[in-house]
Amino acid sequence: MSSNSATMASPATEVAPKKRYTVTKKDLRQISRRSVFGFQLGWNYERMQGSGYLFTMLPLMRRMYGDNTPELKRMMRTENQFFNTSNFLNNIIIGLDVALQEEGGADSEPAVAGIKTGLMGPMASVGDAIFGSLLPTILGALAASLAVAGNPLGIILWSVECILTGILRYWETSFAYQTGTSLVTTMKDKLSAITASASVLGIYMVGSLIASNINVIFTVNPSIAGASINLQNTLNTVLPGLLPAGIVALIYWGLGKKGMTSTKMIFITLICAVALSALGIIAKG
Repeated sequence: MSSNSATMASPATEVAPKKRYTVTKKDLRQISRRSVFGFQLGWNYERMQGSGYLFTMLPLMRRMYGDNTPELKRMMRTENQFFNTSNFLNNIIIGLDVALQEEGGADSEPAVAGIKTGLMGPMASVGDAIFGSLLPTILGALAASLAVAGNPLGIILWSVECILTGILRYWETSFAYQTGTSLVTTMKDKLSAITASASVLGIYMVGSLIASNINVIFTVNPSIAGASINLQNTLNTVLPGLLPAGIVALIYWGLGKKGMTSTKMIFITLICAVALSALGIIAKG
């Protein structure tokens, strides 16, 4: 009698598996908003963007695991670890994180930590090269030139660039979540090529800006055997923009010296420019 009762009671004591939480579009929109407007607010030198990452993910994780649960505490510790990447592409990593946690719950912790550690470096190099350097350099210089000339297209161009970048950041979360972990293998083969291409294009644009924005020419005309030589015209026949390129190269070399800082180099450049101009050696082109 007691054996039969134990046998009949055993199914009732089994714990039903916890239902997996399904991420909604509302969740993704909330994550995107928190990331775009709050990802950098908790930046600190110990964990960099770790607290901002946790701030972005916390509402979703509370719905996934419930408040004060061991799973929530465990994943909060994971999400608050050191993290530092480009804030232009961080939502790709966050979207992959969401997909992993939806699939595996708290058991996905090793995969989440691996994705964050493995991708924050490549994303930083690509995002900073393209959105932190390349686009601001090209479009910023163009917008500034238009604005200085009194053309309202200058502020319009720069505003459009900022708005489109924000939209891209907002869209990345859904894109990465929908693509899932397959995005990692797809991107792994392309990230190095994208980084190299962006670096080459960035160097090319910096070289163009040196020639167009550093307007310094030689005004001294040395005399050889009674004949006056226009030094600037001579340099222009060899390589136009050689003097600006030389100035930048000299500053770059100086910044590599021990004890030299950018502030010191700025003052050295100003003093040299004023002195050489006063002596009639150089002038604004």
